[in-house]
Amino acid sequence: MAAGGKILAATLRLMEQAVRPGVTTWDLDKVAEDHIRSHAGARAAFKGLYGFPGSVCISVNEEIVHGIPSRSRVLNDGDIVTLDFGVVFEGMYTDAAVTVPVGEVDEETARLLDTTRRSLDAGIVAAIPGNHIGDIGAAVQGVVEAEGFSVVRDLVGHGVGVGPHEDPQVPNYGKPRRGMKLTPGLTIAIEPMVNAGEPGTRTLSDKWTIVTADGRRSAHFEHTIAILADGPRVLTA
Repeated sequence: MAAGGKILAATLRLMEQAVRPGVTTWDLDKVAEDHIRSHAGARAAFKGLYGFPGSVCISVNEEIVHGIPSRSRVLNDGDIVTLDFGVVFEGMYTDAAVTVPVGEVDEETARLLDTTRRSLDAGIVAAIPGNHIGDIGAAVQGVVEAEGFSVVRDLVGHGVGVGPHEDPQVPNYGKPRRGMKLTPGLTIAIEPMVNAGEPGTRTLSDKWTIVTADGRRSAHFEHTIAILADGPRVLTA
């Protein structure tokens, strides 16, 4: 998984570098597809998964997750774009996401991105043997709500490894010492999805793209984590 995670991280960096006003979400998807093809034995995990048509879930502004890459979706200065990507390598899955500003963004949006990134960091710190799934969610939730933002509750993190989505579910909210106990060898995707406004969501008519119910912006950061005896190891950094 670590080898696949390195490929994934490099792919995300290339996409981040390609983000600028005037670029389409299709262009970004092609960056990922071209890079992944340069690694023998690796493939984009999401392409064709449950029928998804792209290699990368690319979501803009109020879109939370599962945005479909499109030649007609052009990024503008001040937008934010989430790049959510998975890799299969040597039969094992890894999953990561990042939300990137397009040019200059307003103060609230910058704070939303910073808060979501910090909430992921807090969740990772809590992912130690002896803690519980609820400790991760409580850590994420505490950072987010302290800034006046809201955690999406309809969508959660998950186990990952042999399959793209495995047990346990890893909510971005919860109470300490609740839920499954964390043990060495567990691999999970921790992925805070944070809304500037209310936590509610709705799905667009394409049956894929999930957006904020109130139309305000959302950010999403994710890493695949291995829980080891001496603490968490980020596999997609």
